[in-house]
Amino acid sequence: MKNASFRRSLTLALLTSCLGAPTMAHATERYADRPETQQFIAEMQQRHGFDKDALTYIFRRAQYLPSVIKAISPPKDPGVRSWQRYRGRFIEPVRIKAGVAFWERYQDTIKAASEKYGVPEEIIVGIIGVETIYGRNTGNYQAVSALSTLAFDYPRRAELFRGELENLLLMAREQHRDPLDYQGSYAGALGLPQFLPSSVRNYAVDFDGDGQIDLLNSPKDAIGSVARYMQMHGWESDAPVAVRASVTPGADLTALIANDVDPAFDPATLASRGVKAASGEMPANKAAFIELVTPGEDSEYWLGYQNFYVITRYNRSSFYAMSVFQLGEAVKAARQTALANRR
Repeated sequence: MKNASFRRSLTLALLTSCLGAPTMAHATERYADRPETQQFIAEMQQRHGFDKDALTYIFRRAQYLPSVIKAISPPKDPGVRSWQRYRGRFIEPVRIKAGVAFWERYQDTIKAASEKYGVPEEIIVGIIGVETIYGRNTGNYQAVSALSTLAFDYPRRAELFRGELENLLLMAREQHRDPLDYQGSYAGALGLPQFLPSSVRNYAVDFDGDGQIDLLNSPKDAIGSVARYMQMHGWESDAPVAVRASVTPGADLTALIANDVDPAFDPATLASRGVKAASGEMPANKAAFIELVTPGEDSEYWLGYQNFYVITRYNRSSFYAMSVFQLGEAVKAARQTALANRR
């Protein structure tokens, strides 16, 4: 029945679409004519019962997007990463102001999601702010084309993106939508929280209760889905995220830094290596030792706990997780100031 609905949506799109045939910058073939795509179609038929003609229709309209390859490819000269430069992109007045407005508008939903899933309100707000500036920048790439480009023309991560393309098609069938309608980032991430299709299917929720999940047009669904994603990845309610660390001069930090973001060290181990909380009050939880490097300046040292690690499940980067944490804190402080000024 779902497959019939899927085909009807494609027929409607065919009758109403004014899209021309796609052109590929690197070959004359359409994706539908390429052997690897035909194999993918056959696998989707076998595994999920998709109709061959329906999928062929989609891949005749999927376009190779050179800008996607350019956006995802590592820079030829990456240079030295800078925490202060990275931080400045996210913890800045425009984003903080937008965060306060978003929190005010959806305060009941944010509170409800926080209470249901045990994730602090500021973390939910921080993630949506870092990802899309609260819906201002959700991406304008056709998801089918972006994911086809990565699945069939980006060998180093083709397996990952073939999986996401598979999930996009399954999601479209489940949501009774035309797969060609989805718009997102160059990597196929969707909506306010920039979920990949697999994350939409595994973690997203209908938090506004309208019977469908829409992470682009329903901020309430986005808020609930972010909170559930965090919970499902091991968020610990009422536990620390990160605290500043102080380091004994001359301490050998090599082994601690090499551990990356995994919270592997108990307070006694950290103390034996010359590391403690800058506030003097060391949480009892295990932590990762986080070094945030800025060329020409002293590094910032932090202790990242289980909840910091959970944020990196969204993006495995200590810079990213710290930006989410600090943006959330900055928006929270600005909102509290605004509320106080109204009294």
